[in-house]
Amino acid sequence: FGLLALGCLALANCSAAEKFARKDAKTQRIAEDAEIAKGGGHRKIGKPYMINGRVYAPEDDPGYRAEGIASWYGPDFHGRLTANGETYDMHGYSAAHPTMPLPSYARVTNLHNGKSMIVRVNNRGPFVHNRLVDLSVGTAKALDFYGRGLTRVRFEYVGRAPIEGSDDRMLLAT
Repeated sequence: FGLLALGCLALANCSAAEKFARKDAKTQRIAEDAEIAKGGGHRKIGKPYMINGRVYAPEDDPGYRAEGIASWYGPDFHGRLTANGETYDMHGYSAAHPTMPLPSYARVTNLHNGKSMIVRVNNRGPFVHNRLVDLSVGTAKALDFYGRGLTRVRFEYVGRAPIEGSDDRMLLAT
């Protein structure tokens, strides 16, 4: 009986390990710095969803404008897929927003120093209390708040972004 129980436990453990491995495969790093292709993915607005007890209702709102706290996200997500299937490049000029259409453009202005630029919104987030947007490391550096971690911003919808190609040079020029 002891061997049978031990065998069952071993099989159950293998099944659980496979389940977790499949889940991690969805979020595994798919590219390194030199391999990150820009663009791709698909258009997405999405249905309302709940995270941490809060409901988010994605929509295409041409008049969207908000002020709040921005943070940046980087190495933990670098090279992984975004919510619309693009590959996240922490060195690029992008943002994660809980409700804007993906991909789209938004103007982000650092209200602490007045620096402003247009970014590519290609991911969902942040899901931390009282945060308006997560920006890539490249954007945080361009807006001069990388060292502080957080800053107060104005975030304004500009329009839809194309699916294909890199827009980093154009975005940095804004």
